[in-house]
Amino acid sequence: MKIQIINGPNLNLLGVREKSIYGNTDFVTYLDELRKRYPTVEIDYYQSNVEGEIINKIHEVGFSYDGIVINAGAYTHTSIAIADAIAAVKTPVIEVHISNVYKREEFRHHSMLAASCKGVIAGFGMDSYRLGIENLANI
Repeated sequence: MKIQIINGPNLNLLGVREKSIYGNTDFVTYLDELRKRYPTVEIDYYQSNVEGEIINKIHEVGFSYDGIVINAGAYTHTSIAIADAIAAVKTPVIEVHISNVYKREEFRHHSMLAASCKGVIAGFGMDSYRLGIENLANI
């Protein structure tokens, strides 16, 4: 089983930025924990602050991987192009968010991606990624 995690803008700063919202752990450390927890699942990781690069990665893996877990950051609320890329591929996609976006600013309450995704997980901290992987892998 192959799962691609895609993180969007500013998520390269996890563990550094707004710790009260995003926590103290950087994603590379958390990724190591995920890989140890699921040794039979190949978990690849990609992060970009650039919308087009995220779309390219979805196209690259969207016909050959078993699942995609995406945290598109602020692009979640603005990017029809990423939503279209998700809709265009056959690989199931789970949208995740570290924070509970519905407890935050009003503009974060709407996802452009959700309708194209298998499901949405929000508000469980970094554990949101684990929940997405478990759904895709049926663990």
